[in-house]
Amino acid sequence: MPQVVLRPRKARPFHGRHPWVLDSAIERVEGEPANGDVVDLVSDRGQWLARGVFNGRSRIRVRLYTWTESENLDEAFWRRRLEAALRWRERWLGADDAAVRLVYSEADGLSGLVVDRYAGHLVLEVTALAIAARLDTIKPIVADLARPRGIVLRTERGAVKLEGIELLEGTIWGEPPAGPVFVSEHGIRYGVDLEAGQKTGFYLDQRDNRKAAAGYVQGRRLLDLFCYSGGFALCGKLLGGAAEVWGIDTSAKAIALAKANAELNGASQVRFDVGDVFQSLESLLSENQRFGAVVLDPPKFARNRQAVEQALRAYHQLNRMAVELLEPDGILVTCSCSGHVSREDFLHLLAGVSQRTGRQIQVLEQRGAAADHPVSATCLETEYLKCFICRVV
Repeated sequence: MPQVVLRPRKARPFHGRHPWVLDSAIERVEGEPANGDVVDLVSDRGQWLARGVFNGRSRIRVRLYTWTESENLDEAFWRRRLEAALRWRERWLGADDAAVRLVYSEADGLSGLVVDRYAGHLVLEVTALAIAARLDTIKPIVADLARPRGIVLRTERGAVKLEGIELLEGTIWGEPPAGPVFVSEHGIRYGVDLEAGQKTGFYLDQRDNRKAAAGYVQGRRLLDLFCYSGGFALCGKLLGGAAEVWGIDTSAKAIALAKANAELNGASQVRFDVGDVFQSLESLLSENQRFGAVVLDPPKFARNRQAVEQALRAYHQLNRMAVELLEPDGILVTCSCSGHVSREDFLHLLAGVSQRTGRQIQVLEQRGAAADHPVSATCLETEYLKCFICRVV
């Protein structure tokens, strides 16, 4: 088997079971592995460390999948890993219209693979060439274990470019979804666009945060920014008893879906508008609008470490304007899904916003992703979502 040999003093992360071998850590490659081939990772002294899949086009040159030398990356291996991932999620699959993450990439030892269940359909998202090359092996195993009506394949634009993935999106097994698929979360019904919606169709990672935030908005006027299909907005209204809800998003498709979801649930005093969030904030401030609660759930601002400084400036601007819109004792629910922005970074940012606005910000809850999105202790990059529920005095 081809071997990837590390540079001196580069083995420590892989003794610690980190799954990504970057090109900068590699001294040489022995043999001629093609992209997608299985390789062994060895130290500069020849010690066997792990086994993974090679990709000469990616900065993540090897994705590691096993630290057991006798374990091969064959069909039985992928079945064992998928069985273990689905076994943990069985607790969330009681209802036919449940929406649950079944497989979460590195956290489940399946780097580059995400599987989400929406009622009877699955969305399989591939973000690594290692998985794309084994799709014909993995797909029937997923179908056998999860018994879906259909499987929709999605890719991520950035990963397609960085990994050299060549896959056609769409239904790859069973029945295609006939329009939106309807799921239930905390008793609220949502239509989910599996083929063209953002990410895999819905932000399942925010499930528990939506309910937690709703607990603070009773009787308040709630502004939900980057609202997508209305998750925080509808939770705030239907679970939290918000007096009035206004959601804004740049995507016309998302707003159409949010309006349909409001109608589906019979929600009144709920408004959704298409708009640039930064410009909308400026307009609301110029109109002297005030809110009892503001939710900020923006897209990823930092896709690499080089973008962190610029991302922090954008987060600061958003949060400053949101704070200025809040009434005394207002509630700020502010989120970041940028993995390169740490919790400490975000807390420092909120301190700067407090100083700039002259408003005291008290962090009431620090939250992350729901439990079907576990954090791997050996790959802390899996802890990407930060959600702070704050009181603004």
